[in-house]
Amino acid sequence: MAERDAARRAGPARQRPDPAGKHYEEEEEEDALPDSDALPDSDDEVDLDKPRPIQIVLAHEDDHNFELDEAALEKILLQEHIKDLNIVVVSVAGAFRKGKSFLLDFMLRYMYNRTSPCWIGGNTEPLTGFTWRGGCERETTGIQIWSEVFVIDKPNGTKVAVLLMDTQGAFDSQSTIKDCATVFALSTMTSSVQVYNLSQNIQEDDLQHLQLFTEYGRLAMEEIYQKPFQTLMFLIRDWSYPYEHAYGLEGGRKFLEKRLQVKQNQHEELQNVRKHIHSCFSNLGCFLLPHPGLKVATNPNFDGRLNDIDEDFKKELRNLVPLLLAPENLVEKEISGSKVTCRDLVEYFKAYIKIYQGEELPHPKSMLQATAEANNLAAVAGAKDLYSKGMEQVCGGDKPYIAPSDLERKHQDFRESAVRQFRSVKKMGGEEFCRRYQEQLEVEIDEIYANFVKHNDGKNIFYAARTPATLFAVMFAMYITSGLTGFLGMNSIATLCNLVLGMALISFCTWAYVKYSGEFREVGTAIDQIAEAIWEQVLKPMSDNLMEDHMRQSVKNSIKAGLTEQVSHHARLKTD
Repeated sequence: MAERDAARRAGPARQRPDPAGKHYEEEEEEDALPDSDALPDSDDEVDLDKPRPIQIVLAHEDDHNFELDEAALEKILLQEHIKDLNIVVVSVAGAFRKGKSFLLDFMLRYMYNRTSPCWIGGNTEPLTGFTWRGGCERETTGIQIWSEVFVIDKPNGTKVAVLLMDTQGAFDSQSTIKDCATVFALSTMTSSVQVYNLSQNIQEDDLQHLQLFTEYGRLAMEEIYQKPFQTLMFLIRDWSYPYEHAYGLEGGRKFLEKRLQVKQNQHEELQNVRKHIHSCFSNLGCFLLPHPGLKVATNPNFDGRLNDIDEDFKKELRNLVPLLLAPENLVEKEISGSKVTCRDLVEYFKAYIKIYQGEELPHPKSMLQATAEANNLAAVAGAKDLYSKGMEQVCGGDKPYIAPSDLERKHQDFRESAVRQFRSVKKMGGEEFCRRYQEQLEVEIDEIYANFVKHNDGKNIFYAARTPATLFAVMFAMYITSGLTGFLGMNSIATLCNLVLGMALISFCTWAYVKYSGEFREVGTAIDQIAEAIWEQVLKPMSDNLMEDHMRQSVKNSIKAGLTEQVSHHARLKTD
């Protein structure tokens, strides 16, 4: 875009109409509009006596979050003379360094001088209003609005409030896809006319980004019974093909119809993009704007003076701005079919910004990241499927019980095979990105293995009988202990043993009912866990100790028997 290469305005003057509304007068330097660095950021600094751009949505680059300056917004929109008027919000959005703020300043000229046929200004007057400059770095951040809300009489006699909104440019080097989507969605949700500022043509990626951003906005809006957004105006800057489609609205209409046409031989993806855009906006338009001229593009000292701008550009600009802002063309903001007042818009801004500050909405991603995630997830799914099929053949539903050590060995073999398959698949995203998904695969395989271990243990008849055996052992031990302590006169201990015996008996009967009926499975699981804890902590160590003592005694007896046999054998030899 040629005007994005122009230098920031050098002069301090801004245009205001004289009482007759037909001529410009330049204010003194102390009344000039401030630079962006001087923009007020608190309620105390918002001076409505000097119209200027006010930042209402602040962009925090460190955590890529956005904050609403409620005090500034309320001071502008809750003024007594406008707060109950229906509002018209005209917003300009698009990629950074494409001349959005430059265009808005011509809109300001029209609003201040709309009754004058020469509203566009004098040939030597610098362009002021929303801050803009030339160069390749972004200027606007977050969302700004003009501090003066214009009250306009419509042809039907009603008064409306007109608000102009400037937005942070998309796709700069400091903004994530989520940042771009949030700003575009917020401006689209709160505006009645969204000007989609594009350079030279409507490319397929422009439509895809529009689809992503509008869907991100639609997700945040609840109870959508109709098209969620109102007017979208495609503004094609630096249009170079007037011999195909003439400059202006009519040429833009024909061009847009061709671009958004859904054809039967189109790929489904292309059809879905176009259907989505038609389903989101009540009204679609397009305006073709010519190049402003080489002086604008190459002069580092360009400050917006009309004598540096080509006549074709000025001619079409005189048609474009009234098309958006003339009283008979104003589009009042509506949400869910109801017109919105200035007071209402404040509440909608508060509600929408809270949604985007939260975690309820999915984070939009770049096409590369989304494709790389899908690619890696598909590779993870394939590797998991390979592992599961191998394990099913070893210990599946109809396979007999397998020793835990053998199952562990098979698990390791199939796990390594699955990881090898995952690594062998060609994936996008780079080594570091893919490593996260390999770790995810290994964790999920270990979870699957734990389920196979439980399934295999269920086939072991001794494992299945562990709970009743444990409960029976507890009942038997308590019965013997109760009898002995009762015989010895230790009645309190005997009573406690009888209590434990009764609880074990009730647990045994309950467990048997659960296994028979399939009801109260949570109770059965709890009994199994208690029985397993008793087995692991008490009975198994006791049995291991008894087995160890028995084995030790058996070894001693064997050694003694061997030694005795040898002694007897030697004694017989001597006797002989």
